[in-house]
Amino acid sequence: MKLSITLFTSLVCLAAAFTSVRRAAAAEAPAPAPTLEQRVASLEAYVNNGDPTAALKDTAGRIPEGLATPTSSVPGPGHNGWMMTSAALVLFMTLPGLALFYGGLVRRKNVLSILAQCLGIAGLVTVLWWLFGYSLVFADVGDAGGDRATFLGNLSLALLDGVGFAPNTNYSYWVSQNVFAMYQLMFAIITPALIIGAVAERMKFSAVLLFVTLWMVIVYFPLAHMVWGVDGLMNGAWNPAARIRAVDFAGGTVVHMSSGWSALVLCLILGRRLGFPREPMPPHSMVLCMVGTGMLWVGWYGFNAGSAVASDGIAANAFTNTTLATAVASFVWAMAEWLLKGKPSVLGFCSGAVAGLVVVTPACGFILPSGAVVIGILAGLVPFLAVAYLKGKLGYDDALDTFGVHAVGGTLGALMTGFLARHPANPNLAVNLKELVTDSWFQPLVWEQLKAIGLTLALAITATALIAFAVKAALGQLRPDADEETLGLDLVDHGEEGYHTV
Repeated sequence: MKLSITLFTSLVCLAAAFTSVRRAAAAEAPAPAPTLEQRVASLEAYVNNGDPTAALKDTAGRIPEGLATPTSSVPGPGHNGWMMTSAALVLFMTLPGLALFYGGLVRRKNVLSILAQCLGIAGLVTVLWWLFGYSLVFADVGDAGGDRATFLGNLSLALLDGVGFAPNTNYSYWVSQNVFAMYQLMFAIITPALIIGAVAERMKFSAVLLFVTLWMVIVYFPLAHMVWGVDGLMNGAWNPAARIRAVDFAGGTVVHMSSGWSALVLCLILGRRLGFPREPMPPHSMVLCMVGTGMLWVGWYGFNAGSAVASDGIAANAFTNTTLATAVASFVWAMAEWLLKGKPSVLGFCSGAVAGLVVVTPACGFILPSGAVVIGILAGLVPFLAVAYLKGKLGYDDALDTFGVHAVGGTLGALMTGFLARHPANPNLAVNLKELVTDSWFQPLVWEQLKAIGLTLALAITATALIAFAVKAALGQLRPDADEETLGLDLVDHGEEGYHTV
């Protein structure tokens, strides 16, 4: 009996030991490697900015268990390098581009206030972006490609938790998510900075910062999510469930319409500058304005071509279209000024260049070069008429023509995208918009663009009015006293002067 028990116990122990050894061996066994053909296909996907795992998937669209490839979860160096460069270029648009462009256009007693507002906004928006902004705009909702069309994201990526070097494949297969987050941050920085052009020389620094904080949360983050979020309400190119199937390549609605129309509302609530329009208020330095314009033009390549989120053919097309539209608009604006006002001014060339950049922004990745030339002509004429005649006719004090260039230009660009988008320019138009982009002179996409324009206008105008009155109630006033405004915001808000007479 004892022998039987001993024998049984030995067999059980032997079986357990054998099972343990077999499990250990299985655990140590390497996962099956992709074939050479699969690895080559993944590398080809890098060159073509495609899905690196496509060649690994079976007929059901699944990757076999344990099969992995180094290219499936790491960024591609070329695409990543371009996006880091683009992020730096977009920041260059604000600091120093926009700061010098706007700074040159104001009177010398207010030049530092413009620089301080640009710097303050850059820091403030960065904090908001880290806290929750990036997450509200781009967080993975868990059912990408599903049946959701949402107004705002969630807080799963708050504090940039989990935002590392691995790509977020909802937006790019080859760009690190932390690089993508920093690139999009630069858009978030420049958008509210554009608004200050309309209210330059007459809004308190404290009011600017509080207004921007609320405006980012209520206007920018929802709008950016709706247009660019993977499940966004207006992301027609990538969300099959989008309620408004519009397209916006680099920010016609998100950046220019939102800031431009908000700027108009804010400048109306603030009122005119003291002495406007009786006293002349010419730019104090057209040299700074011209230098800032050049920086904006250069930086805008990161803004537009970078919005391809890859160094690919779509980026190259956006780069080309940005150049054509900007150069044409700069020339047309100055020639129209020469014809109607007698002289082509440097300010006219500068304003035309910025208008061209604005109008082509939503369209640049979806149109062909001839379409860019059409946009350049319209950008040189329509915003020029708004600035030269509409402002004087209606009497609003849009100090640096933010409304005339960004609101009018951004709206024009969003509309013209509907007319001029073409399949050969961007094959992604065929993903969810095949029946809307027909390559005809009037295609169904136009109606979707009009819907997007309407929603953007409603959100920007309504929210800005509410925010402005809320800030006024909280601080007591939005603008400095009359004596302080006469002295200049450089000394009143910052205790400094841009220029000292020796």
